[in-house]
Amino acid sequence: MFSKFFGKFSKDLGIDLGTANTLVCTLDKGIVINEPSVVAIDTRTDEVLAVGEEAKKMLGKTPAYIQAIKPLADGVVSDFEVAEKMLKYFIDKVHSENFTLVPMPRVVIGIPLDITEVEKKAVEDAAKSAGARQVFLIEEAMAAAIGVRLPVTEAEATMIIDIGGGTTDIAIIALSGCVNWKSLRIAGNTLTQDIIDYIREEFNVLIGEQLAEKIKINIGSVTPQKEMLEMVVRGRDLISGLPKEIRVTDGQVREAISRSIHRIIDNIKLILETTPPELVSDICESGIVLTGGGSLLRGLDKEIATATRIPVRVADDPLTCVVRGTGILLADNELLLKVAVPSTKEL
Repeated sequence: MFSKFFGKFSKDLGIDLGTANTLVCTLDKGIVINEPSVVAIDTRTDEVLAVGEEAKKMLGKTPAYIQAIKPLADGVVSDFEVAEKMLKYFIDKVHSENFTLVPMPRVVIGIPLDITEVEKKAVEDAAKSAGARQVFLIEEAMAAAIGVRLPVTEAEATMIIDIGGGTTDIAIIALSGCVNWKSLRIAGNTLTQDIIDYIREEFNVLIGEQLAEKIKINIGSVTPQKEMLEMVVRGRDLISGLPKEIRVTDGQVREAISRSIHRIIDNIKLILETTPPELVSDICESGIVLTGGGSLLRGLDKEIATATRIPVRVADDPLTCVVRGTGILLADNELLLKVAVPSTKEL
């Protein structure tokens, strides 16, 4: 009874709970929050010091009593209490302008394809503990396809590849469901780690995660570029222990991430090989759509197109496809009930 009453004064939310970033949208304003999934906590008082961008700045720079924590790993909740605090912070932030006494919104959250029942329950419980009165779980690949406005309810198949921070979801969708799919724990964070490892092995220099991510975004590519890209990188020399400056080129970054990229492409081909021929015929016509931050890697669409011989395109604003999909589902209750993953309480 109370939840229905407070629900009338709450805004329904669509949430893309990502390993790297969390995005939140509402029906009236669209995307209202786009922040890194990081929480800074004072371990002495258990107080939340910062969430999102402010907390990300603290990564690797905190004194002993402050912990900057990423509560999600590989697309799933790895630290329940911190994930709950982060969700509560975002829910309260959305409702702060309305002066809602107790925000109790209806929430649609994106989850990876290969999530276990335990991991699913952790997402549901974290959202409910943060104040949600009703939680709908939706597969991220499906949410991304809806966000791109693909005809997910039709009999004609569409193929979507969502490359996020923690997982890469490859899915073939038809008649409101994933007909064939694979979820890989190889994604943006893996590529960042590849760059850290390569620079350590080739240059004997240790760099941090945030700098490696900058290298990936600024000069990362899958295919050779018309002009050589390079970047000055500063890290710690592993031999002398002193600061050292080096130059890294796009060719070296390509070499660093090549193995992970080839594993993603091999799995795309594997999905196509195990898909019924009628659906493959549809995909050859409609093409493959790339979403997620990883799809912005220069030349990735061309590399996949060459390997599969199927047209590939990067979605408009690929970083927000999943959260836009959750927003569309908030407005379309019939479609939401069709594509939502069964709640753990229903099983």
